[in-house]
Amino acid sequence: MMSIHRYLFRTLALSLAMVALLSVVAAWLISQNELEEILDAQLAFTGRGLMSMLPEAPETDDYQRLARWMDQRKASAHLYTDSGTSDDLPVAPGQTYHHEERKMGFGLWTETGQPVVIGPGWQGVDRQPQMPPPGEQGFEWRSLGESRWRVFALHDPGRGLWLQIGIERDFFLDIIERIALNHLWPMLLLMPLCLLLVLRHIRRGLRPIERLSQQVEHRDSADLSRIALDVPTELAGLRGSLNDFIGRLKATLEKERRFTADAAHELRTPLAALKIHLDNALAGEGDALPKARQGVERLQRVVEQLLVLARVDRHTAAAPESVDLRSLLLDLAAELWPLADARSQQLRLEDVDPTTVMGNATELGIMIRNLLDNALRYTPDGGTIEAILHEEPQGVRLSILDSGPGIPATHLERVTERFHRASDATTTGSGLGLSIVLALAHQQDVEVSLNNRESAGFDATLRWRR
Repeated sequence: MMSIHRYLFRTLALSLAMVALLSVVAAWLISQNELEEILDAQLAFTGRGLMSMLPEAPETDDYQRLARWMDQRKASAHLYTDSGTSDDLPVAPGQTYHHEERKMGFGLWTETGQPVVIGPGWQGVDRQPQMPPPGEQGFEWRSLGESRWRVFALHDPGRGLWLQIGIERDFFLDIIERIALNHLWPMLLLMPLCLLLVLRHIRRGLRPIERLSQQVEHRDSADLSRIALDVPTELAGLRGSLNDFIGRLKATLEKERRFTADAAHELRTPLAALKIHLDNALAGEGDALPKARQGVERLQRVVEQLLVLARVDRHTAAAPESVDLRSLLLDLAAELWPLADARSQQLRLEDVDPTTVMGNATELGIMIRNLLDNALRYTPDGGTIEAILHEEPQGVRLSILDSGPGIPATHLERVTERFHRASDATTTGSGLGLSIVLALAHQQDVEVSLNNRESAGFDATLRWRR
């Protein structure tokens, strides 16, 4: 992928070139329109001035004088009479004050279209006028050979004359080209300076990103402190996201560290007890083997819960499916009934309505089984465990009630922490059951409420909202 530095430089350089080109085109178009209006005004003003200098009843001498003053160094104006071109004019000044004068034309015609005076540029090699006589007053573009002229025609009925003056289109285009080039050359000369400034500002603008990258790159793997580097507003979101990620990573690593420490401690205790019971059995103590078996069962349950918890922590979202809660609850109750029967406990299913929810059947089964298993473990022999599945207007509710000792109020908030057990310490368990339930409930979008019953016992309720 192209670097931001290179992308910005190329984009801005092309943008500057495009702006320069558009500026020249705009100068050309604007100049063309404005110059046409200026030259039209100049032609009208000059034409009226020339017409005003002629006497009310001009004679041949008046036309001769006008023709003489229109002479140029290498081109002459001509006076036309009824007999043709007059060549016996007085000597003209023959002065050309500017070379562009040759691109301007002048002529006088009678009302019948007979030429009177035709200036340089509007005559052929045989001195015959090439510019046709005007037909109406005003401005227009007219063709003269291969060139185009912008002409202004003025009619004087009193003298019976038509006056026409014009400017060649090449002269008009030359002026526009000069204006456009005068816009272009400064831009071309300033372009390298602009590119250097752009390059400098790009480097300066990207410097905070480089500093942020260097700070992250040079960090030690054990350094999970927040990034306190001052950054521009545009990078504040990125810095905040990095800090949030670092915070989540730190919390995850801390949780893993605590999990590893707690798991090691939890496994070490039953292993040590199992070793003692086996040593006692080898020494001939008769009741040591049953105790060793209980230790193996506790160790087995801890390992199973640890495997379930590891799978929950590495959960990947699966597509939800329709789950029959009633059938799932009946299957789990049948699976756990031997445990209740062994301790003379009553496992009741009350108000079990046929109900379906959306979720993952395996994870819902683990969640409900852990709640039932906890209720069986912490309910004394001969106690009662009730499971109530009921469909309500707000959704579906599953309550698992037991007649055990409940949870002391001081431990109720921490009961879902991993490896935390708040009840009778003689009860076997890993302290992971409710942690697994809470994690799975979050993934399955199920609300969990854990409360002591007003009478003796504990109430664990799951709710699926509509």
